[in-house]
Amino acid sequence: VEVAGIVLVRQKPGSAKGVLFITIEDETGIANGILWPDRFERQRRTVMSASMIGMKGRVQKEGEVIHVICDRIIDHGDLMHRVGEMSFPHRTGRGDGAKHAGSPDRGDKGWSPNPRNSYWPPHADGMDPEAVVKFKSHDFH
Repeated sequence: VEVAGIVLVRQKPGSAKGVLFITIEDETGIANGILWPDRFERQRRTVMSASMIGMKGRVQKEGEVIHVICDRIIDHGDLMHRVGEMSFPHRTGRGDGAKHAGSPDRGDKGWSPNPRNSYWPPHADGMDPEAVVKFKSHDFH
C-alpha cells in the first residue's frame, strides 16, 4: 500500500527498541506508520526533515488498529507549496454545508452574524462555531 500526507507526529519511544512511529494526515483522515530501525537508518534524513511524505509498505491490522509497516519513505515536501493551488474535482452534496462554509446547499454565500441574513446559521444561537467550540491541544512530549 502507499499513503501520503502531512507529518503530524514522529515518535521513537525508548521502550520500542528503536522503532519509529509516524502519523500522517491527508484530507481523508490519518494514517499510522511503523518504521523498523534498519529502514529508519537508511532513510533518516528524509524521515526527520520532510514535512509531507509518502509511506510505502504493507498493511498490518490487529483488532481495530491499522498500521503501515513502512519499507520506503518518499519526501513529498516539494508538493507542499502547491497544495492550495491544486484543483481537485469536488461535487457537493446535501450536508456539505456543515463542513464547507459557503457551500451551495446552504442557500447563501457564507455565515452572517445576523441570523436573518443567513438561511443556515452554523450554531443554534446564531453564534460563530469558531467562538463556541474549543479544541484541546495534544501534548506528545
